[in-house]
Amino acid sequence: MKRIHWKAGLAAIAGLLLWSVLFAAPASAAAAKNQLIIVNKQTNELAFFENGALVKTFPVGTGRTPDLTPEGIFPIVNKIKNRPYYKDHVPGGDPRNPLGDRWLGLEVDGTYGTTYAIHGNNNPKSIGHYVSAGCIRMNNDAIHWLFPQIELGTKVVITSSGHTFAEIAAKHDYPVWQHYEGKLSLNGRARTLSRDVIVADSRVFVPMRELFELLGASVAWDGKTKTVTAVIGGRTITHVPQTGSVTVDGRTMSIAPSLVASNAVLLPVRGISELIGYDVSWDGRAKEIRLTAKAVAF
Repeated sequence: MKRIHWKAGLAAIAGLLLWSVLFAAPASAAAAKNQLIIVNKQTNELAFFENGALVKTFPVGTGRTPDLTPEGIFPIVNKIKNRPYYKDHVPGGDPRNPLGDRWLGLEVDGTYGTTYAIHGNNNPKSIGHYVSAGCIRMNNDAIHWLFPQIELGTKVVITSSGHTFAEIAAKHDYPVWQHYEGKLSLNGRARTLSRDVIVADSRVFVPMRELFELLGASVAWDGKTKTVTAVIGGRTITHVPQTGSVTVDGRTMSIAPSLVASNAVLLPVRGISELIGYDVSWDGRAKEIRLTAKAVAF
C-alpha cells in the first residue's frame, strides 16, 4: 500500500499520531534487543537480526516498480493489529483485507508509519514478487511470528543488493556473530560443548554455564536481580548479562560485555582466566578453546 484516501483516512491518521505519542516505546527498547531488519529488493527477502544473530529470513513482496518501495534506513514507529484498508473500506481483520491483520509502520519522509509498512496480505501467491504499491508484504503466518518480536524504534534497511545479509548488516555498522562448533580442551583433554562458540567483533565468546559446570562449578540464575552467580574454585562470581563487569568475591573486574544467545550467557574468552583460575586461549585454526590449570608456585 502506498497511498490512502485522505477523507477516509484523515481520522485514522490523527488517531495513529495520537497513538504514537501516547504508546510508542522509546528507541532504547529496540537498542536493548539490538534488532535490525533488512529487506533486499533484489531477492525479495527479509532478514531479522537480534543481538548480532541472524534469526530468520522470509520471502516478501515489494513494489511493482523499483521506485515504489523506498530505499534507505527507516525506523518502525507503530505496530497495529487489524488495520482497516481505507481505500476500499475493508475492515481490519477481514479476510479480504490486502494488508492482512498485522502492520509494522515505517517512518518514511514524514509519513509517521501511515503510508509504508511491513504487513500481511490476502494473496499468498504475491509473495516473492514485485506486486505492491510500495509496502513490504509478508505471508500472514510469517508476520504473525515477526510482529511480537519487534520493538518500536527497530531500524529497517531497505536496499537492492547482491551482497549477503551479513555483509549488508556489516556495511550498516551492525556486526553479525559467527557461529563455530563448540570445541574445548581441558588440560590437553578434548571435551565437548553442546552450544556453539561465537565470534563477535573479533572476540571469542563461550557459554558461561556449560564451561563453568565442566570445571565443577555450581551456576544459578536469579530472575529478580537478573544476575547469574557461579561458585568455582572457592570463588563466588556474580554477573549481570550484557554488562562489562564481573564481581569476584566482592571485587569488581572489567570484561568485554557478555552476550545472550538462545537464553545462554556467553562470556568473552579473553580476560576470564582470573575468574576461573585457568589459563585460557583460543586456537582460531582449530576453532578450539584451551583451558590449562595455572601452575601453583611453591
